Amino acid sequence: MTERSGANAGRHGETEGARRRTPAGKPTPRVRMSAGQRREQLIAIARQLFAERGFDATSIEEVAARARVSKPVVYEHFGGKEGLYAVVVDREVRALLDRIATALTAGHPRELLEQAATALLGYIEEETSGFRVLVRESPVMSAAGSFSSVMNDVAHRVEHILGAEFSARGYDPKLAELYSQALVGMVALAGRWWLEVREPGKETVAAHLVNLAWNGLSHLEATPGLIAVRGE
Repeated sequence: MTERSGANAGRHGETEGARRRTPAGKPTPRVRMSAGQRREQLIAIARQLFAERGFDATSIEEVAARARVSKPVVYEHFGGKEGLYAVVVDREVRALLDRIATALTAGHPRELLEQAATALLGYIEEETSGFRVLVRESPVMSAAGSFSSVMNDVAHRVEHILGAEFSARGYDPKLAELYSQALVGMVALAGRWWLEVREPGKETVAAHLVNLAWNGLSHLEATPGLIAVRGE
């Protein structure tokens, strides 16, 4: 090959290379994020890691590595792993409580129980990582940030429902707190079990939970269903 033909080949290779490196084929450049966008990215990454490994096994180094930033960036936003974890947990607590509060729209107590159970199971189904974060108790969190505290809040909402029903039926309304804790505890524990097995389906699990809560063991329905589903 002559020097001229080699040069031509070189230019041809450069042309082909340039074609392969057209704007459409270039690697996507790193987009510079605003402070708010970076914060949201770090929260999302941390949420997934805390769900997978728990607080102790998650490190700031890995959060930073997945976000492709330096550790000081994470510290700048959250002050440390404890601060980042607290933000993640607080968001999940509010998301779960808002979902349950929004679901409680019916007037009949049984339908309210159905809605509460279905809302919790729906959160587990759709926000699995968030639920895993909540059920992994961490020693660095105060009682206000634990899963049990979230369930206590839900139980207090159910207590008002049961209290009114107890009064209407001539029962002692002071017992509403006991019953609400028992009901919410039953649904929460069943939810943690269902998180792993995912069988039977959400509506079936909710129907059986309400069946037990509403009818009691001595009056269980053979094939329970949700009132809302029956009416469709």
